[in-house]
Amino acid sequence: MLYLVPTPIGNLEDMTFRAIRILKESDLILAEDTRTSAPLLKHFGIEKKVFAHHQHNEHKAVSEIIKFLKEGQTISLISDAGTPAISDPGFLLVREAIKEGLEVQCLPGATAFVPALVNSGLPNDRFCFEGFLPVKKGRQTRMKQLVEEKRTMIFYESPHRLLKTIEEFIQYFGEERQASISRELSKLYEENVRGTLSELKLHFENNPIKGEFVFCVAGAE
Repeated sequence: MLYLVPTPIGNLEDMTFRAIRILKESDLILAEDTRTSAPLLKHFGIEKKVFAHHQHNEHKAVSEIIKFLKEGQTISLISDAGTPAISDPGFLLVREAIKEGLEVQCLPGATAFVPALVNSGLPNDRFCFEGFLPVKKGRQTRMKQLVEEKRTMIFYESPHRLLKTIEEFIQYFGEERQASISRELSKLYEENVRGTLSELKLHFENNPIKGEFVFCVAGAE
């Protein structure tokens, strides 16, 4: 069995009882960054073999992991925070496991974009998740494709690119487009900033840009 186990995005109280049990029962745990996962596992008393599984080694590691699964081992995949395979490694392994007829289960749990969308105040009956936009190649093409998107759009962004992304959104969507930016979700200093794109630009030009960001943008009318 391959389990994909969500981990807290900031608040350890968001870890589920089932996630803890599954990790304790696993034969081995695959972690995006073993240094990041070590404190979490220690906190919950989980003592298992942990191997790194990230974007730089997942292509090479998949075949060996499939071999372990075929031998009957129970393997759990965790990311640094949130649900594995959502803007994190996991897709390749899941696809290969399914192709090999192995059982795969993803536990419900923490993920950043759902609370960001729900508390944005933007329509959430229909939405599209874009994750991280391409940094260079394909970025402008993607932006042009989204100009006519009518659903609420959700993006992930890093601190050092946030202002640039806001400026590009103003260029393509217009400065009056409604949006919401969430950071430090579930943590002590959680912040949700709502308004037009021009208002968000002004806010982050005059306030510290720290943490990881979820950017929700209203669709075209």
